[in-house]
Amino acid sequence: MPVFAEYAVRETASNLWRNRLMTIAAILTVAVSLMLVGSTLLLKQGAANAEVEWQRGTQVVVWMAPAASASEINAIDAQLKTLPYVHDCVYRNHAYDYAEARKLLTPAEFSVLKQGEVPTSFRCTPDQPQDAQIVINRFTGQPGVRDATAPLQQIHAMEQTITVLQWVFIIVAVVLLLSATVLILNTIRLAIFARRREVSVMKLVGATNWFIRVPFMAEGLIQGLLGALLAALVVFGLHDALNAFGDPSNPNAVLTQMRLTGWQVFWTNAVVVVLGAAIGAGGSALAIRRFLDV
Repeated sequence: MPVFAEYAVRETASNLWRNRLMTIAAILTVAVSLMLVGSTLLLKQGAANAEVEWQRGTQVVVWMAPAASASEINAIDAQLKTLPYVHDCVYRNHAYDYAEARKLLTPAEFSVLKQGEVPTSFRCTPDQPQDAQIVINRFTGQPGVRDATAPLQQIHAMEQTITVLQWVFIIVAVVLLLSATVLILNTIRLAIFARRREVSVMKLVGATNWFIRVPFMAEGLIQGLLGALLAALVVFGLHDALNAFGDPSNPNAVLTQMRLTGWQVFWTNAVVVVLGAAIGAGGSALAIRRFLDV
């Protein structure tokens, strides 16, 4: 076993240096292919983060009638606090909604409005955007309630858009991964084809299939790892670029909502490195199999 291990290490290093142009080509192929796969996975996670941030900002507004009594307001408040699908509610009084109306209405419209005519409101955030309709149905028509509203059409449109984006990113990642596998397999196959006589001679003098196969698999493993590490560096750079373009002062900006945590980038790069190693070693094993039949 020590002799075989020494031979495998020596032969792997020799093959890498002797065929250094093919080695560089294989490493660059792995790097470019997995860079695209890793970037796509990163964008998919960014879209998922943006969806979470957007869901947190979805609000249902329960408008109380301007003349609603204190007992009616307290009754609605008590009901809202018991709802399991609403995790946050804030009550806004006449003065707050009156000041908000000043920002939304034209001067002509606002001039005829009196503070006592402005309805008070409960601004509530449901656990899920689809729970907004449940809140509306529950409180519409209750004593003291003037209306209950939520941006239902925008919620539906945003959910559909994000779902489509995530599926697009998944499909693109799968297609790129398959393309990367084919490109890497062909690159490794060309390298082995150039040494097919060497493989045939080893086979004729009695070398076992695994004795021949292991150095080639180790060579593919090293090529895959080096290419994957290059791809991981590019993916990390893309993460930094997304964070740099995001505006922390504007939490509603898309790039800000797509910001990723360090752990998300780490696991994305871990997947890229594992894929590179698996494709390199597996591709070498598949590529050399046809040359072992002498």
